[in-house]
Amino acid sequence: MISADPERPGSLRWYAASAPPAPPTLLWLHGGGFFRGGLDTPEADAVAQALSSRGVSVATTSYRLAPLPGLGTIHSAGRRRGQFPLALHDITAAYHEVRASSVGDVFIGGASAGACLAAAAALRAADEGLRAAGAILAYGFFHSIHPPTRDAHHRSRRHRRLTHAVWGLNLMNRNYAGSSDALAHRLAFPGGHDLAGFPRTLMVNAEHDNMRASGDAFASELRAAEVDVDHHVLPGTSHAFLNRPHLRAFDTAVSMMADWMTTTVR
Repeated sequence: MISADPERPGSLRWYAASAPPAPPTLLWLHGGGFFRGGLDTPEADAVAQALSSRGVSVATTSYRLAPLPGLGTIHSAGRRRGQFPLALHDITAAYHEVRASSVGDVFIGGASAGACLAAAAALRAADEGLRAAGAILAYGFFHSIHPPTRDAHHRSRRHRRLTHAVWGLNLMNRNYAGSSDALAHRLAFPGGHDLAGFPRTLMVNAEHDNMRASGDAFASELRAAEVDVDHHVLPGTSHAFLNRPHLRAFDTAVSMMADWMTTTVR
């Protein structure tokens, strides 16, 4: 592993694969509601280590976080905060660097808010003629306004009933976007927009998760755009299970991700 400078947006942390030459490379983005999280969270570091042991090279990257909700564009931990499109700019620069440094296929993915950012970056890369080999989206959300949760099995449990209430998720999105125009932008929240050029996709959702409504809807939108989608809902799981490496779901998901990248036919 080669460490990154966590204070510099777009800084990469590399995890080399123990594999034959030209392994696939994944640019992987942590979640945290756009306003928290970092390279040392299990959702970034543990996932990257687990994938590298399964034959995938991984680069994780820092990106400019949104303001703390209600506190404006303040400095925090030495890192300047800001709203859309700053995080996307950082991730796009990181993607270009990963492409330039990799000999095998390059994928892009992320979890939760990181999945939304990964989807936006994948669209931007396709627009630039630099389409990724594939996208991996774990328990993400992709719509500026979260679809209502109609299925009782989507509902979050215990404390998630409050922190992931739909009104709170919508507030988080507005905090990231910063304006109504940005909220409606295709590269802020790709859900509901033109998905032409989007790469083939592996989507892994949590069963008991209010964000799953957006993930399920986005999978349907991708299929309608004739994107090859491999969509899974892991039974019994809750949001952010990749932040808990001791869970069986963690191993299930990372093994699924590694197999999909190393055996996919393009």
